[in-house]
Amino acid sequence: MRRGPSLSVIAAVALAALPAPAAASPESGLRKSLSRLYGSAGPHASIFVRRASDRRTLFARKQGTPRILASNTKLFAVGAALDRYGADGRLVTRAMSGARLDDEGLLRGNLYFVGGGDVTFGSRDYVRSEYGGGGGTVEKLAQRLKDHGLRRVRGHVVGDESLYDSRRSGPAEGYQASAEVGGPLTALVYNHGLMSNGYFQRDPPSYAAGRLTDALQDIGVEVGKGAKSGRAPSGADELAATRSLPMARIGLLTMQPSDNFFAELLAKGLGDGTTAGGARSLERFAEKRGADVNLSDGSGLSRANKAPTQEVVRFLHRQMDDAREFDEFFDALPTAGETGTLADRMTSGPAHRHCHAKTGTLYGVSALSGYCDARGGSRLIFSILMNGVSSDSGAHSIQDRMARSMANYNG
Repeated sequence: MRRGPSLSVIAAVALAALPAPAAASPESGLRKSLSRLYGSAGPHASIFVRRASDRRTLFARKQGTPRILASNTKLFAVGAALDRYGADGRLVTRAMSGARLDDEGLLRGNLYFVGGGDVTFGSRDYVRSEYGGGGGTVEKLAQRLKDHGLRRVRGHVVGDESLYDSRRSGPAEGYQASAEVGGPLTALVYNHGLMSNGYFQRDPPSYAAGRLTDALQDIGVEVGKGAKSGRAPSGADELAATRSLPMARIGLLTMQPSDNFFAELLAKGLGDGTTAGGARSLERFAEKRGADVNLSDGSGLSRANKAPTQEVVRFLHRQMDDAREFDEFFDALPTAGETGTLADRMTSGPAHRHCHAKTGTLYGVSALSGYCDARGGSRLIFSILMNGVSSDSGAHSIQDRMARSMANYNG
């Protein structure tokens, strides 16, 4: 008697005929991971993640709610500065006079030391140690004056900071010099606003004028009177000048260490010389890039700097698509596990070296916004703004794990 197939064989054949269960998509995997992490971020957190190639939203939570930006504000300050000046643009510090320089090298009047907002200007040693050298220095300006023929100044060296107002910080510090800014703001910068003993300069233009007086005397140029502050007369002639480091380098020196001093001065220079005017200019620049943001300074120290995560991502996407200087903007961002304020974060795993983002920290605020180049070949643009956080370390841990999930995306 012939036996039919066993029940087990029939069952196996039936199972084989069923369609295989669909594998989870890369998008669903990313959403699951980010959703789980977002659940630990607190009720005042927002996140928005977009794929750059097709503008597809991969994850979003409370993306339309304005959040405090903290130092993510610097994204707009550096972007606007690169847009205004270009990657190779430089800021100029001048020596000028309304008096005539005679044939024997005598200047029959004052020498005006006129600040142009060069944030990296200072002594040769300071500029070399802090910024790698190459920018404007007081020794370079003094030597150029001597090369121009100057041998004696009958009057004063007068420090002129009139390009900007004389408020020494932003609204969060009551416009008074503060440790948070890192030095007193001025258009005539010398060594980040610091004296040789590390204390703040009380009268920055007079202090800088004193250093130019010293530099001139060191190379044999006599100065008849003491240094002071003032304003160059209308119609004064330029005798010599120095130029700053290129704006691409200044952008990097602003964003990677998150330098509040640099960011505030860049903003003033982009506006009318005031913090409020600078903030308005940054808002207009963000609008040109398709983003609606509310700013009150250039550094992010003010808690009035706010934007939804979707607006930050719109800005970052337009920067990538529209900016002639995008490569310099991108290079200025801290790199995960490598540079700037991300040097000690994401030192291993998929985000290491593949996520480039601006950090932001205030009391109760933590932010991370930028770009992750994922293992599947996509570039993801993201913004994570967390308000009401109880600890920096806890917020950083959540952000870093989110970044790892984005870098691990295989779509």
